[in-house]
This record gives sequence, structure tokens and C-alpha cells, in this order.
Amino acid sequence: MANTLLMPKATAVWLVDNTALSFDQIANFCKLHPLEVKAIADGESAQGIKGLDPVSTGQLSREEIAKAESDPSHALKLADSKYVVPELRKKGPRYTPVSKRHDRPNAILWLVRNHPELKDAQISRLVGTTKNTIEQIRNRTHWNSANLQPIDPVALGLCTQIDLDFEVQKAAKSRPADVPSEQSDSLLPASETETMPVTDILSTPTRPREEEEELDADAVFAKLKSLKGSEEDEEAEDSTS
Repeated sequence: MANTLLMPKATAVWLVDNTALSFDQIANFCKLHPLEVKAIADGESAQGIKGLDPVSTGQLSREEIAKAESDPSHALKLADSKYVVPELRKKGPRYTPVSKRHDRPNAILWLVRNHPELKDAQISRLVGTTKNTIEQIRNRTHWNSANLQPIDPVALGLCTQIDLDFEVQKAAKSRPADVPSEQSDSLLPASETETMPVTDILSTPTRPREEEEELDADAVFAKLKSLKGSEEDEEAEDSTS
């Protein structure tokens, strides 16, 4: 990727405030119009924009600024970046170099075994293959299935670890949540009661709790009668004494 000036207007603000460069030099370096640079110098434009030092960001050297200040005809040159910024990959199948295409079946086998949650489209994006090939490897119908060995696609250089982690996390988010095997003893889930008729809800039996026991009416009355009889006997003994 060709070097590109970061934040050109903020850089122009800094150059206007901190150097003796001409408006044309600053305009050519920052890809602005000279009148716009003049408006920045007069305070009519870029108000509230904080200047960005191109020297601290490695986009311009002190020697280059001094050379341009001494020679008004000198055009500032953008310094070579010390860091390589990868270009954004366009949508579509990943391009795989010819020298690494024979490794794709091994990478597909590794992904199928270690990340079964990945969809065919995700595997295709990672290693640049077709759904037909993925299906053949998954079903062991590939012409070279007997000789395939699962190998990490990152180790083979077919994709980056960032791309692999992104696809795995994406697949994990789309996976449905686990449904509990047992529901509550006394309540039905809301998703069922919302669609059930009222008569079915009222007639649905509930499972009795283990600690609850059925009450025997005769046993209760017999117990109360025995308690009442014992109280009468105690009163009779008190009156005789």
C-alpha cells in the first residue's frame, strides 16, 4: 500500500503554526488548496482542529522541513512508513497461491475435525476452496482422502490467526443455546403456555412434590377426638381432687 498522509488538515494546521513553509508547499504536501491553507493561517478555517505533528508520527523528517524552508521551490516528500498496513480484503473467495493449493485439503480436514461448528461458507473464506471440495472431504469421498493429514491452516499460511478466530467466534454466536433437559415440576415454559388453549392449561396435570402427602380426614378427626377426651379426663381429675 502506498504511503498516505494521515489527517491532512490537522497536519496543515501544525505546519502553519510551527514552520516557515509557504502556503503552496503545505498545500501540495497536504493535498489542499493554497487558499484553504491561507484560511487556516488567518484563523478562518479549521477552527478547533488540533495540529498533528508529522515528525512524531514518522511521516516527515526535520531535515526535510529545514530543506523546504531554505528552498521555497522544494516539494516536501512523505517519509517511508516503518509499518506495513495490510489492505482490506475484498469480499469473495480468498486467493491461494499456486504453491500452497495442494495444502488446502489438509487444512480443510483440520477445520472440519477441530471446528465442526464452522459452516462451509466460512471454511471457503478461510482457505479459498469450494463447498463441493469441503463436502467430499467431510464425507471421505475425496480422491486423496487416504493420504490427507489434518494441518492447521494458520501454520500452512492459508489464513491468519485473526481470521480464524473471527470465524470461530462468529460461528459460536450463531449456535443455538442449550435447552434444559428437565423443566420445572409445577410450571410449564412460557413458550408453551402462550400457544396453548386455556382449557388445556387448566387441565394439564402437575407433578405432586415428594414432601407433600395426602391428608386422611378420618385420621384427623380421630386425632382431634382423642385430644378432646384427654382434656375432659384431666378436668374430671382436677374436680375430684
